[in-house]
Amino acid sequence: MHGMDRRPLRTRSARWAALVAAWIAKRGITPNTISMVGVGFAGGAAALLLWQPTAWGLLAAACCVQLRLLCNMLDGMVAIEGGLKSASGDLFNEFPDRVEDSLILVAAGYAVGLEWLGWACALLAAITAHARAYGGALGQAQDFRGPMAKPHRMFAVTVGCLAAIVELHWHGTILSLEIALWLVCVGAAITWIRRLQAMAARLKQEN
Repeated sequence: MHGMDRRPLRTRSARWAALVAAWIAKRGITPNTISMVGVGFAGGAAALLLWQPTAWGLLAAACCVQLRLLCNMLDGMVAIEGGLKSASGDLFNEFPDRVEDSLILVAAGYAVGLEWLGWACALLAAITAHARAYGGALGQAQDFRGPMAKPHRMFAVTVGCLAAIVELHWHGTILSLEIALWLVCVGAAITWIRRLQAMAARLKQEN
């Protein structure tokens, strides 16, 4: 993945991230393997949200969501900075993300009793990512703008899980997670529209 096609992340330039990526690369762990580990963490988050929406389950789910994001960052760092980019790397960089988003968002919808909301979030996350990738296919720089790009979606779910832990203790409800899903749903729709509008404007300028 070229520089203009990489999501801008401040954490990527952090010393700890570089050290972890270098440690992984030295052991020959491939970026594709890291991508699949990310799918595993997303699956773990989904399982916890579906079957253990307790305080400890929500805490573990939040951790799994963040570990999924860590894998998403490290696979690219090991591929580019670590020099382990493979012919299938672009596929493994993109498609596991879509599976991970769907697993987490759909499961969160079932956890709050609004299955359709989780599916809607997953659909909007997918078409938002598609708009970004399609811009790249047209020769444009991939558009990572928000307000609800992948890191923002996962941040919302993480905060929703953590807030729901407190809410469970005091009220026995997890409305916080539902609110987080509504934010993802509306924000992803806005993000999709903004990316389409920007893509159309760039195409107009080119012609």
